[in-house]
Amino acid sequence: MIKSAPQPLRSRPTVSVVIPCYKYGHFLPTCVRSVLEQEDVDVDVLIIDDASPDDSADIARRIAAEDDRVRVAVHEVNQRHIATYNEGLACATGEYVLLLSADDMLAPRGLANAAALMQTHPEVGLVYGFTRSFSNEPPAARVSPRSWSIWSGQEWLGLLCRHVSNPIYTPEAVMRTKTLQDLVGYDARLPHAADFLMWLRTATRGSIGRVNGVDLAYYRQHGENMHKELYPGALRDLTERNLAFGVLFDEDGDRLADVARLRSAARRGVAREALFIAQQAYYQGGRPTEEEAEVLARLVAFAEQICPESRTFGLRRSYETLVARARRGKGPLVPAHVLALRDRAVGHLRWRRWRRTGIEVGAGAC
Repeated sequence: MIKSAPQPLRSRPTVSVVIPCYKYGHFLPTCVRSVLEQEDVDVDVLIIDDASPDDSADIARRIAAEDDRVRVAVHEVNQRHIATYNEGLACATGEYVLLLSADDMLAPRGLANAAALMQTHPEVGLVYGFTRSFSNEPPAARVSPRSWSIWSGQEWLGLLCRHVSNPIYTPEAVMRTKTLQDLVGYDARLPHAADFLMWLRTATRGSIGRVNGVDLAYYRQHGENMHKELYPGALRDLTERNLAFGVLFDEDGDRLADVARLRSAARRGVAREALFIAQQAYYQGGRPTEEEAEVLARLVAFAEQICPESRTFGLRRSYETLVARARRGKGPLVPAHVLALRDRAVGHLRWRRWRRTGIEVGAGAC
């Protein structure tokens, strides 16, 4: 990884922003405004309403009528998110492109900060940064970058294979349009991990960049977030993450060096994450319900299926010890208030590392 001092934009780039919308019309005005108010870039916006049953399409049309930089497409039949994403991204004409959910927002100068890095480093196909979460009003953004980080694609993939966590929130991922066109969009085979696979595959086409010390976007937290509503459950998440690695190595492995080592590292990383979740459930709770215990056992079986050597991991031995303890009716090993303090401290350290470096440490590595 190379760190360098940020450089200013040399020219005014064009950025296409695709905003898929389904029942998020009430968020659209603030979302679109955050794009149209971006400085030092020229933007074009495409809102695609995926047959929302409410007034989302009407709100989108009113926004477009007020600014000729905004276009609207409305589906008569719901096509789901992957098809909607790909339809919009295929229409991108700018040098760079961003997919922005209708409930999220861009931070001030987010596009300029990302585009400046790609202008200076034409080998970079994807730039990300830090996305701040909010519920009602977004906090003030940091707009002056501290530094740039540039990884070769191979190096960045190696880090993700070890840590197996997705370090990118979609709102801050700005891609070079020609790179996206080479990838031909999101993969419908992985509806939950399509973005993760996209980042992995992008790293086989070039370098990955990160803008440090600024906020590039805002992620809105609310009870209707799609991934929370449609895809609960650690097992499904880890299953699709493992499948994403499999697709990468099977279909893009010829672009990588030492594929066997990367594949082994990814399997071990996903298995370790599954075991950590199962072990922690017993470690903290003592005795899960019968239904919970079944799900945890499936996580352990999944870890062994994808990585047979996980049977010898310390996390597996710890899990088995804790299961036996629970069957004897014994409670958690550590008082709840001590665990809460420990978990907050570990979580805060992981968050600070991710915010500073752009690489999230998997829970099983802590």
